[in-house]
Amino acid sequence: MSQVKSKQRVAEHGEVFTAEREVNAMLDLVKQETERIDSRFLEPACGDGNFLAEILRRKLAVVRAKYKKSPPDYEQNAVLAVTSIYGVDILQDNVEACRERLFQIWDKEYTVHCGREANDDCRRAVRYILERNILCGNALTLVQVDAAGADTKEPIIFSEWSFVTGPLIKRSDYRLDRASEGKPGREPVSYAGIHVR
Repeated sequence: MSQVKSKQRVAEHGEVFTAEREVNAMLDLVKQETERIDSRFLEPACGDGNFLAEILRRKLAVVRAKYKKSPPDYEQNAVLAVTSIYGVDILQDNVEACRERLFQIWDKEYTVHCGREANDDCRRAVRYILERNILCGNALTLVQVDAAGADTKEPIIFSEWSFVTGPLIKRSDYRLDRASEGKPGREPVSYAGIHVR
């Protein structure tokens, strides 16, 4: 895979993708975290997902090793792996490509390991999670960007996901600017819920 899409994108946005060898070497430095299903990762300049794709692959390998004999447990933990991956990019086409790339990695594994028990409700839930977790924004100013790539005044809002009971997942939304301050007792912007099945 090329590290550059175009010279114009490099000049305008400094866009250069990290090669697979470097991605793996860097992730190996935090290997224990990449193998924790619920360990959260935020890539502030995610591009089309080189780091996030490898993190998801590693998490899904752990899910497969632990839960391959139980499709319901595999499904829940595979979804949990997706809920813990976050990305921001300033270019909308990268955001869309990253979401699709992560979904395809997840769906391929899910389909293989859940077989006839795989369902479209779960797939829709994962697509929704990725729409909430991979966002178009400026990670330096911590605000969303518009279609032209200009900063808006709207903060980047991420969702934190947690299983409540069975297939019900609770979503709590947080402003990235406030969450990144590292202060305890951060207040969510809103709550919602989705069903995996």
